[in-house]
Amino acid sequence: MNSLWTKIILNTTLRKKKLSKYSNYVLAKGLKQFQIVFKRRLIQFFLLGMGVLSAGFGLKGFLLPNHFIDGGAVGISLLISVVTDWPLSLLLLLVNIPFVVLGLRTIGVDFAIKTAIGIIALAIAVEVIPYPQITEDKLLVSVFGGFFLGAGIGLSMRGGGVIDGTEVLALNISKRSGLSVGDLILIFNVIIFSVAAYLLSIETALYSVLTYLSASKTVDFIVEGIEEYTGVTIISPKSEDIRQMIIHDIGRGVTIYKGERGFGKTGHRDSEIDIIFTVITRLELSNLKAEIEKIDPNAFILMHSINDTKGGMIKKRPLH
Repeated sequence: MNSLWTKIILNTTLRKKKLSKYSNYVLAKGLKQFQIVFKRRLIQFFLLGMGVLSAGFGLKGFLLPNHFIDGGAVGISLLISVVTDWPLSLLLLLVNIPFVVLGLRTIGVDFAIKTAIGIIALAIAVEVIPYPQITEDKLLVSVFGGFFLGAGIGLSMRGGGVIDGTEVLALNISKRSGLSVGDLILIFNVIIFSVAAYLLSIETALYSVLTYLSASKTVDFIVEGIEEYTGVTIISPKSEDIRQMIIHDIGRGVTIYKGERGFGKTGHRDSEIDIIFTVITRLELSNLKAEIEKIDPNAFILMHSINDTKGGMIKKRPLH
């Protein structure tokens, strides 16, 4: 095997120094894992890039020239920019810094890095790219401005990060209160639009609500569900390896069900098998699927949305 590829594999997947310790099988397995990681990263950054371009178009092509706002951290940035004439690019960075730090503590380093990259890229796009103003029609501005902004947020979430950090704050507060994430996001946005009605006008605030609805529905469509938690059921003959990965790498708890195989790809089987169930946030879902693929590409994975949870070990375990 080529020495350069071997070093890359060791540094990214096997993380060892001495090449002589590994057989060709182990190195080949490491190469497969490296290819999966590389492909996932490439797709994630492509989605982040497309999300940034789409959100920038929605902001500069529709919302900002017409003094409209949206909900969330982007809406706060737009509101401050409209009232003070501060550059939107700078405000996007300043407003989102606390959310990036909170995401680092709540979700993890990988998420925080991708979120920081997405926010910085959005600020640069808004500042540098000469997006044209598309229309001054208020209805079109509300609907299509919200659509492109929501598409940007949704694509960035599919890429494993966010360019609007409000949901990270909502996730953190929901763990300490009896409110769901959806309730908290609604409360945040009611406050934002109430301030907009006072500082701008009631008409602008109402159109901005329409912008928010358009953006949120677009995010729903792209991300396939805005629920905070996702229940994942995994059936695989390598259940023990997957269980260890979820506990030690993802930092989530698992529940093991005892089951029996039915009729699968290899024919009828009556042997027993462990069925894994775990609950994760949707921001961790992409990483979980990639890690499972590295262990067992043929694992059967069933995912369903969960509106809210209570009790049990929902808070992410600290990784040591």
